[in-house]
This record gives sequence, C-alpha cells and structure tokens, in this order.
Amino acid sequence: MNDIRRTILWVIFGFSMVLLWDQWQVSNGKKATFFPGPVSQASAPAVSKPAVDASIPAAVVGAAVLPGTTSVAAAAPATPKERFEVSTDVLKLTLDTEGGSLVRAELLKYPDAEDKTKNVVLLDDSKDRIYMAQSGVVAGNTGGAFPTHKTVMTAAGSHSLADGQNELVLTFTSPDVGGIKLVKTYTLRRGAYDIAVKHELINTSSAAQSAQLYLQLVRDGNSPPGGSSFYSTYTGPAVYTEAKKFQKVDFADIKKKKADFEKSSTNGYVAMVQHYFASAWILPDGVQRNLSMDAVDIGATLGDCCYRATMVAPLEPLAAGASKVVEAKLFVGPQEEKMLESLSPGLELLKDYGHLTILAKPLYWLLDKLHSFIQNWGWSIVALVLLLKIAFYWLNAKAYSSMAKMKAINPKIMEMRERLKDKPQQMQQEMMRIYREEKVNPMGGCFPILIQIPVFIALYSVLLATVEMRNAPWALWIHDLSAPDPYYILPLFMTLTTLLQTSLNPAPPDPMQAKMMWIMPLAFSVMFFFFPSGLVMYWITNNVLSIAQQWIINTRMGVPPKFSLPKF
Repeated sequence: MNDIRRTILWVIFGFSMVLLWDQWQVSNGKKATFFPGPVSQASAPAVSKPAVDASIPAAVVGAAVLPGTTSVAAAAPATPKERFEVSTDVLKLTLDTEGGSLVRAELLKYPDAEDKTKNVVLLDDSKDRIYMAQSGVVAGNTGGAFPTHKTVMTAAGSHSLADGQNELVLTFTSPDVGGIKLVKTYTLRRGAYDIAVKHELINTSSAAQSAQLYLQLVRDGNSPPGGSSFYSTYTGPAVYTEAKKFQKVDFADIKKKKADFEKSSTNGYVAMVQHYFASAWILPDGVQRNLSMDAVDIGATLGDCCYRATMVAPLEPLAAGASKVVEAKLFVGPQEEKMLESLSPGLELLKDYGHLTILAKPLYWLLDKLHSFIQNWGWSIVALVLLLKIAFYWLNAKAYSSMAKMKAINPKIMEMRERLKDKPQQMQQEMMRIYREEKVNPMGGCFPILIQIPVFIALYSVLLATVEMRNAPWALWIHDLSAPDPYYILPLFMTLTTLLQTSLNPAPPDPMQAKMMWIMPLAFSVMFFFFPSGLVMYWITNNVLSIAQQWIINTRMGVPPKFSLPKF
C-alpha cells in the first residue's frame, strides 16, 4: 500500500512539474512544449494591412487622446534629428533629438551572456529590436497639438561624466508647438541606474492651455536573446499601484485587448520586465496618472507587434505665460533588489519571484547576508541549503525514520504479498495488520517532505531571478553561476546523487512501480543539464545532505543502508 501511494505521489509530482513547465511557457508568450494549442493572436502571422508607426501612441486615456500616426511637429521639422551617446560609469545611453527619447541603453557593468566582450544592451532601436523610453505632451479637454516624442528638439549639455564629477545634466528644448514649449532635463548620477527626468511645460500663448504629460515604454514582443528552452522567465509589461500591487500584463492579452490592470492611480509605475533587467517610468506619489497598454502592428520583421505601457498625468490648466514642472524618474538597469527597494515603493517587485514571494524574499535576505560574509555566491548557496536542512532537520528525521521502518519490514511485506497474491482483499487486511503491529505509518515519509516543497520552490525562484548570480564565479571551471555547466559535470553528479537517494528507499515489490521510481527522478535530472549552475549546485547540496541524514538515521535504527537497484 505504501509503495502504491509513493508511486502515485511520484507520478503526480512528475506530471505536475510537466504541466507547470508547459503552462509557464505559454504564460510567457512561448509555444507549449508538450501540449500545444491553437496559435495565439500575439504570435499569429501579420495580416495584410498598412504598417503603422509603432513609436506613436494611439491609446485613449481618460479625456486625453494620445498622438496618432502623424504629428504636427514631425510633419516638417525645422532642423534634422540626430542621435548621440551619453556615458556614465555604469550606463552608455543613446538619445534622439526627436522627442529627446532614450533609444538605446548599454549596461557597462554587465557583460552579454553570449559574447562576454560585449555588454548587455537593454534598450535598443535597430532592425532587430525596438525598445525605447519616450515622453511628451498631449492636449486635455480643449484639444490642440503640443510637443510630443516626435517633435525635434534642441539638445544642450555634456555627454560624458568627467573624473571627479558625480552628475551629468542634459537638456532638450522643443520649439513652440500649439502654444506650449517643453524643456526636458535628464540628470544622470555616478553609479546610478535611475535617471531624473524633469519636464517643464511653458505656456507661450496668450491663453490658458490644458495639457497632459505622458510617459511610455515601447518594445517589441520578442523574448530577449540568450533565454533557455528548459526554463522560462517573464518578459512583458507590468504595472504597480498601492491598491493592486504588482500586476503583470501578458503581450497576448494586450494584443487581444483583454489586459486586466488598474487604469488609474495616484502612485506606482509602469515597467517592462525581462530576465535580470527592467525599465520603469515612475512619477512621484500624489500625482494623478492614467495607465494604458496597447499594441500596434509593425510588420513581420520583429514578430508583428510593438507594445506600449503608458502613464498620462493630467495637469492643472496652465495660465498664459506660466510654467509647470513635473518630476519623473526613469529606471533602466538590473533587478538588484536592495537598489530597487531604495528607489521607489514596490519597485523591488520587478524582480519577480512569482506566487511564493512571501517565502522567497526572506530567503534572498538570508542568502545576501551569507554572501556578505562568504563573498562567494556559490558557497553562499551551499551555506543557505545547509541552514535550511538544519531548520527542517526534525521534519526530515521523521520522514527518514518512517522510511527506515518501511525498509525494515519490507521483506515481511514482500513475503506476504507473494503468499497472498491471489487473495487481494486478504492481502490488504494482512498489510494493515503488519503496519499496526510494527507501528508504521505508510504516509509518514511523505507529509514532512511535502511541507518543505514550497520553501525549496521559493529558493529555486530566488536563484533563478537573482541578477547577482550573473557572471558570478564559484570555483574551478564554474565561472558563471547563471549559465549551465560547460562540461556537464555538476548535472552528472546531481543525477548520480538523485539515483543514489532513490536507491536508499524501500524497493516497491511491483516491477512496474520499481521502474517508475527510477525513471521519474532520472527524467527530472535530465532537465538540469541545461539549468544554471547555481540551481544545480543547490539541488546537489540538498541531495547530499539528505543522503547523509538518511544514512545516519537508517544506521541508528538498525536498518543498514542497502542499495535497491532496479531490474529492467
């Protein structure tokens, strides 16, 4: 009975992992691996229709209609637009005088995963990618055309952070458009990934003007390069408000116009998230903002969609000759949890732990504290798993004691099953009698382990999401804990420890059950050949400590460890 239940649990666990992985792929806009369904609208081939300029907003937010496919200022610019680079010690940015938009962001402290001689490029506007940060002004109830991100502006300021200089200021000034002049000031600081962006609206007309400021992130719907087919991470827009907290919005839902998120708030941000990195527009708390997301076809070269996450801040009517300043913050960088926490409430949620955030955050806190002492992320993972095994020692001891008792009476069970194999009802009664006499709970080895599963899934999420693991060495041949082992030594060792752990368990009497008990962990181990080394290390450490504890408990209970090999 115990063997059947254990086998059923293994099958349910294995099948659940397959289903979760498959649905995870689908939820992140990828094709299902095992159970493919109809092609989603977001990934369907583009139908024949005229291309639309994806960089121009087309959503309607409150009373404001964001610019359409043409712009008064863009129709006949007085001066040609140009792009130029601005550098700090951590960022190399490319800005465009058309709208003063940020069109490229290179992270100087983060080498590219595929080519270490290059750096990570987060924002980009090229033939292969679209990912930009834009802002501008739209009319309120009174209508009109104002400076948008399509308006060619005049740039002034230094382009690089000099030695000893901690701040770089760059200003874009628009021409007078519809009675409004927009002065956009970027302030970059040494060592910072957050950029202060001040928008000053000046009413140059003789009448009051009703204007609204919009901030938007625009990107294509493709996954970032360097992803894995064996595990999936979220790529797409997100919204944070104090009322509804962190809300991810799938590209497919935006395309189908079924996106569900809070549309209005006086706090929070809009963001674009991908594995390890993110961008976000942030307005100060108390400033009213309306939120929207939409998709625009851009042709087949980049999928067929460009997606936008937009905030529109309605402003008080601007009197003739008056000006209004709106401070905003643009974050473009890595998902370093402590840094994000210091920038804005809820920004640390860009580092997405999924549904087990409540467990994952304290685990990361502990991992970070261990790293502050050990100064090596690999050994910090080992130390963290060791502390967790100590914390769960008594639960594991109870489970392994139950397994040891089961192994001790296994010969008696097998003899009884052989003797009563033609009398199933009597066999069941006799088995229950043996369990009562020996004081063995058939499920005693399962429940203590099941209780720990959420903790270890949360730890898995921590290791997968922590950007500090990226390019972090451990020892010997492991130079990047976020990348698979180049020689597959760790996955092979993990597979061996998994099989060793399986062999220490009581062998099911049924041959098919015995085969399943070996096939399931073996199949699970194969996936780890393509997982990051840090995750494999965590699993190896857990396996080795579990084997050691099980071995000690079996020996103390007078049940010498005995390897039960499968008979295929």
